[in-house]
Parts: sequence; structure tokens; C-alpha cells
Amino acid sequence: MAEKRDTRLERLFFFGRPLSHLYSLLMTYRSALYRQGIFRQRKLEIPVISVGNLVMGGTGKTPLVHYIAKLLQQHNRKPAILSRGYKGSAAAAINVVSNSTDILLGAAEAGDEPRLLAEKLPGIPVITGKNRYTTGRFAIDSLGVDSLILDDGFQHMALKRDLDLVLFTSQKLLGNGRVLPGGELREPLSALKRADAFVISGIEEQQDRDVKEFISFLETLYPEKPIFTGFYEPGKMLIRVYHGKNDTISHGDACKLPLYAFCGIARPESFKKTLEASGIKLTGFQAYKDHHAYSAENIESLLHNAKSSGAEGMVTTEKDLVKLRNIFPFDVPLLVQPIELRLKEDFDRFITNHAA
Repeated sequence: MAEKRDTRLERLFFFGRPLSHLYSLLMTYRSALYRQGIFRQRKLEIPVISVGNLVMGGTGKTPLVHYIAKLLQQHNRKPAILSRGYKGSAAAAINVVSNSTDILLGAAEAGDEPRLLAEKLPGIPVITGKNRYTTGRFAIDSLGVDSLILDDGFQHMALKRDLDLVLFTSQKLLGNGRVLPGGELREPLSALKRADAFVISGIEEQQDRDVKEFISFLETLYPEKPIFTGFYEPGKMLIRVYHGKNDTISHGDACKLPLYAFCGIARPESFKKTLEASGIKLTGFQAYKDHHAYSAENIESLLHNAKSSGAEGMVTTEKDLVKLRNIFPFDVPLLVQPIELRLKEDFDRFITNHAA
């Protein structure tokens, strides 16, 4: 399914198109320097799994990192997650968002996605820092982990990995197929040679023609690389933050309430569609940019719009909640719809075999 067209972005790509070839050559040259050993790649003694993408923007890396980390934990492994901490203010070489027992950094310091992973994965350390070798070395020596997951690691070639997963979303696939700044690709298609497997998320029950053609395209180019598909499923219980307390509410009870929805994620329309398809009654919807930092003015405006629309509560995403806990008013019910990534058993076996 195609996403809504961003005409402003399309104009930027149009004017940047003449530079795409140059940028593509530079990225190909950079990859070759790592491959030939001119740029140093460092190796750690435990399995390293990288989750990354070729296309800019949200492809669902965080849900896939969460899935893999939980899977390894269920198989008695001790994984840690290494992130660069995008949009987080913590600037040390090693920033421990969570260790094996406690969450140590808030969303403003850690970044919203590392904080979300820390909240959803108790017992699994989450560490941010620019140099993944440095953070990985710390995780091994100080936290005793036995496997590492790189969040957004495909372009971070300074650390060798045992498994390179490249993720695509069914809503975007390859975008316009051009490399930055004339398109959404972070590297040319030839970079996919480095991948060990592909994951396509957001698959619907009836695959559309574009997705089927894209899978055939990958199979033709890389017949030796497995392709896995996954879909998103809304949780049956929603989180409710109300009067300063956290509890849960069933999906059935949530559907009885008129709710005003808002989010600051990469694909807000997908969240809106998920809510509507699940039977949630929306009185209005407000989308912000991905990683949006909420202000008091934002909250006041949202509350005004919700009240004007006749809503009896509000609903948002888990990623937004980590930034709202301490600033959202207690007297308005805030519901949070968890979304889980589902993959098949063949993917689970593939991961556990490579982490052995």
C-alpha cells in the first residue's frame, strides 16, 4: 500500500537528483574501503546481529530489535541493544539507558526509541553511543552479555557483525528508488550484497502487487538470501494513564469510548488506520513529526482539540508515551495502543541459529 505523498519532500528530491549519482559513488567507495581493510573493522567475541535499512525514515527497526531481543532472552541468552541514541541529549561515549535491573536515563537523554526498548525489555541492557565497538565492549566487560543487537546498524560498518538484516516496510519498499539527495535510499541497491537476509514488515493479509513484485525482485537479485515477512498486530490490552496511575483497559472497553488520537512517529497514517480497523472510535487525529518533543503548548492544544471534538479520552503510541509520562495532565485518560510485530517460526530459527 502506498503512503500519502509528501509533495515538499518530492520537491527536495527533484532538486537533489543531479547529486544522487555522486553520493551513490561516495557510499560505494566507502563500503569498498571497509571491505578491503583500508577502513578498519573491529570484531567482538560474541555474536553481533545488525538491524538496519536501506531506505530513510521509519521502516520498523525498533519493533524488530524488540522482537529479536525478546526472542534471544526467551532462549536463555543475555543480549544487549546498542543504539546511537538518535535525538537523545546524552553525549558521552557510553550512555547506559538501562542495565540488567534498572532504567537509568529518560527519553530526553536516551532518545525516545532506546527509552521505549528499555521499558519494554526488562533485564536487557540498552546502551547508546556513537561508537558501537566501544559500547559493545562495555556491555561485554561490565554487564556480562553474550550477544549484541545493533539498532540501525547497516551503515555502521566499523563493527563486524555475524548477521546483517535489512528491513523494508511494505508501505514504502524502495521509495522512489533513487539515492540521497534525490531519493530516499541511504546507499545504492548494490549495498544489499552486504545483507544476510531481508525482512519486509507491515504485510497485510492480502499482499498487494507491489509487495509481490518486490519480493520477486529480491529473489532474482539475491536467490541465496532468505526473505522473511511480518505483520503488525494491535495488543488486546491498552495501557491507561489516568489520575497518576498506570493500568490496562481491554480493547473492547476502549472501543466504547470516543477518543482523540495523536502521535509523533514516522508513519502516522498507519497508526490511525490500525486504530480505525480495530474498532476504536476516533473523534479526531493529530500527527507530529517523528521523534517529536512535546511541549506544554502542544499538550494544551491537544486537550482543547480533544474536548472540542467530544472525546472522552486520548490515545497515542508507546513511543510517544515515554515522552509524555511526566507532562501529561492526570485528569484526562490517556490510552496507549501497543503494536506488536509478528514473524514466523522460520525467522525465529534463523536468528537463534546465528546467535548460537
